[in-house]
Amino acid sequence: MKLSRKSGILLHPTSLPNSYAIGTFGKAAFDFVDYLSRSKIGLWQVLPLGPTGYGDSPYQAFSAFALNPLLIDFENLVERLWATQDEVEIPPHIKKDGNIDFGSTVIWKTEVLKKIAFRIQKKGFSAAKEFEQFCKENDFWLKDYAAFMSIKSHFEDKGIWNKAWSEDLRHHEKNAIREWEKSHAEEIFCIKLTQFFAFTQWNELHEYAKLKDVEIIGDMPIFVSADSADVWANQKFFQLDENSLPKFVAGVPPDYFSPTGQLWGNPLYNWKALAQDGYSWWILRFKQMKDLFDYVRIDHFRGFDSYWAVKYGQKTAEKGRWLKGPGFAFFESVKKSLGDLPLLAEDLGEINDSVRNLLKKTNFPGMKVLQFGFDTAEAQRGALLNSFLPHTYINPNSVAYTGTHDNDTTQGSLNAMSEECLCLVASYVEGREVFKEEAISMRTSGELCRKLVSLCFSTTAVFAIVPLQDLYNFGSDCRMNTPGTSSQNWTWRMRSDMLYGEIAEEKSQWLRTLNMLYARCAIKTDK
Repeated sequence: MKLSRKSGILLHPTSLPNSYAIGTFGKAAFDFVDYLSRSKIGLWQVLPLGPTGYGDSPYQAFSAFALNPLLIDFENLVERLWATQDEVEIPPHIKKDGNIDFGSTVIWKTEVLKKIAFRIQKKGFSAAKEFEQFCKENDFWLKDYAAFMSIKSHFEDKGIWNKAWSEDLRHHEKNAIREWEKSHAEEIFCIKLTQFFAFTQWNELHEYAKLKDVEIIGDMPIFVSADSADVWANQKFFQLDENSLPKFVAGVPPDYFSPTGQLWGNPLYNWKALAQDGYSWWILRFKQMKDLFDYVRIDHFRGFDSYWAVKYGQKTAEKGRWLKGPGFAFFESVKKSLGDLPLLAEDLGEINDSVRNLLKKTNFPGMKVLQFGFDTAEAQRGALLNSFLPHTYINPNSVAYTGTHDNDTTQGSLNAMSEECLCLVASYVEGREVFKEEAISMRTSGELCRKLVSLCFSTTAVFAIVPLQDLYNFGSDCRMNTPGTSSQNWTWRMRSDMLYGEIAEEKSQWLRTLNMLYARCAIKTDK
């Protein structure tokens, strides 16, 4: 996979402005592509697009294959004559501006989609043939997903599938599922139609981005949610006991994100069973990701080398052990089926030589996060020596970030720095010694944040990607996620004037300048 120097913006579609309650695949998404194109930005990175559940995390979706119905744009459905204006009427409590209120958004959009689907089921619609074809092509995941979501809605108050469902449904017995589908045909139809809406809109957006020379980087979590159609329908591929409960769950030990580690709770794979089956489930997953995106960031790449296993029931991830993953043979098997894999590796966390060797063998670009370079312990030694800083970049086959969705914003991290560390950061970007008063002034004015964005663009890394918040020097109140917490995450939305106003155009001019200065102007290349 040949890569050329490009820059990108990290922005999840839910954060787009100018639509009620939540960002969508609608007009603002197309306008954002136009904005990127004008700014000579060649990459748009998004978070996982799957349907989210409790906690609203895109990394804990009900399906590794489905799209999030909340991202469906109602205005687009009306324009296509698939919905009427009356059906998508906006209730008074649904607001157009401000952060996302997931609770009210889920209730509102779910009811509207049901209303549309029930009418279409009775009266039909212009895209009936396209819908039928969609169902046929995606039957390998859509059938189980629709059944899962239908059953789930009836047991919602009793817990997730492996604790609340009847034994025959819990064990995915075909006869039981067939009977459920017959008796809940309307619901099943609604779920499938909703996915058709979402995929139609996303595919149109993706095609438009290609026309504008903007490539989209998707995000694929290595693990899937315990409460998902994937685990329910493929139990032999996971480490589950006879009651379908996980034996061990995923996480990471204590690191720079969390002193007690991160306990994700995802069931772990049965890699032996997957290998014996030729990794068919993974191959299908990679194939779909290649269809949906131009590049795919694999979250927690190190888990393919070795993964942290925590006994089910533990309260934190502190007590666990490293177990061997499938290694390079896994990627070789997938490549035999699908050809070159346009993958970017999230190689953060506790990385050892074995993980580095796997990354080298695959030749996937790894990640370099500037924020991780400015460590207080390093500052106390009066030097910055770690591998996240540009002067240590040896291999340009990497992706440089100012920060990620799990980091504080860059301005927020600067605001939290000690004066000693702040002076070292300012000195690093200035190339001269900067003392306290000047460093504080650079932080307060936003100048230091802007220079870190410029520094990211200037690196030797083939891709340079910046969260949108960092372009505007936004503080901690605008961060996307705080690992280890469960409230106020994933809710941030950009203002309309950041896409349409004078401020937006000023930023666009700045981005064009950076891209020209550092040879990152978007151009098409053959992969």
